[in-house]
Parts: sequence; structure tokens; C-alpha cells
Amino acid sequence: MNAAVTLLIADDDAVTRSGLRTLLAMQPGIVVVGEAADGVEAVERARRLRPDVVLMDVRMPRLDGIEATRRLLAGPDEPPKVVVITTFENDGYVTAALGAGAAGFVLKRLPVPEIARAVRVVAAGEAILFPAALRRLVTARPLDSAEALPQAALTVREEEVLRLMATGLSNPEIARSCGVSLETVKTHVGNVLTKLGAQNRTHAVVIAYESGLVVPGVTG
Repeated sequence: MNAAVTLLIADDDAVTRSGLRTLLAMQPGIVVVGEAADGVEAVERARRLRPDVVLMDVRMPRLDGIEATRRLLAGPDEPPKVVVITTFENDGYVTAALGAGAAGFVLKRLPVPEIARAVRVVAAGEAILFPAALRRLVTARPLDSAEALPQAALTVREEEVLRLMATGLSNPEIARSCGVSLETVKTHVGNVLTKLGAQNRTHAVVIAYESGLVVPGVTG
């Protein structure tokens, strides 16, 4: 990406919020444009500042991060991408974040460069969910569209692209793996999301695991 990614940080803990702002502002390609101390502020400031990405804590007063994400993404204007960040490795949070439309889920204990990478990846139109959380998620309560894959009539190539998405590959990496152009991959990804009724790439990957197309720990 050529332009810097603009970022809003929403966290109710002032020390955590300040630390994230300072450290993420030092990462290349990221400009922190604002902060919010709760979910209500997050929605208001995101709509006013129009950042590319909101880094959204889950447990916040007045309005939690999951509901704030849902409201923000339901707005009339082009919404920012949302990366949910939390201290708690809680499968319920992952499911709720996906259901609200978040494009990513990261833990606060991750090294700052990895959090920054998640922000950049999501800003570029990808989605990110760390594999350990994904593996556990598929054994938790199913998403509403868990049965979508058997009914989706994906082509052989679309299934191949979905499997590669499940390994965490980006669009350029999938293009190289399949020996096709980046535009072709984007078309396949768009078709997969549409046929599955998936909100984003991460949601599509969860559906792939839940349907059995992809088995945790098995590659190839």
C-alpha cells in the first residue's frame, strides 16, 4: 500500500490506549488519527474522523466493542474496517466479532509489529484471524451460515482459492500459488464471498472449517 493507513484506537483503559497509540504510531505506514474511551465515542469519532481502520477493544463502558462494531458498520457512510482487540482469548468474542462484521481479531499480548500488520492487512481489504482462535472457533457454536458451503455450488477453482484463504495466504500469494493473475484471484474471492453469504474473508474461512472443506491441522 502506498498511502498510510489511518487508525482510530478504542480502549477504555487510558494507559493501554496511550501505549498502543505511541507504539503503533511508530510503525511504518500507520497514522493514528484519534482515540475513544468507550463504544459510544468509538462510533461517533469514527464517523467524524473517517479512519481506514478502528482498533476496537471488546469490554468497554456505555457500549461494548461488539455492539459498537455492529452500529459502526451499519452506518449509511462507507464504514472503516474493524479489528477487534482484546486481552481475553475468548471464543465467544471471536464469534461475536465476526457476527458484528469485524474483519479481524487480535490479542493485546501480541507484539506491536504483529498488531500493526493486522491493521495493514485489514486496510488492504483482507481479513485476519489467528489460526489458534480459528481452530477453536469451529468447535464452538456455529454461525448462522455454517451450512452455506454445501449449498453454494463453488467451482473447483473457487474451492481451491477458499482452501488457500484458510491457510492465511493473501491475494497476491494465492495468485502465485495458482499461477493466475491477481485480478482473477480477486474475482474468485468475490464469488466465494457472494456464494457463501459471507461478510468477509474470515467469515468465509470459518464456514469452510465448519463445513469440513478444511480440516484444522491438515494441509494440502
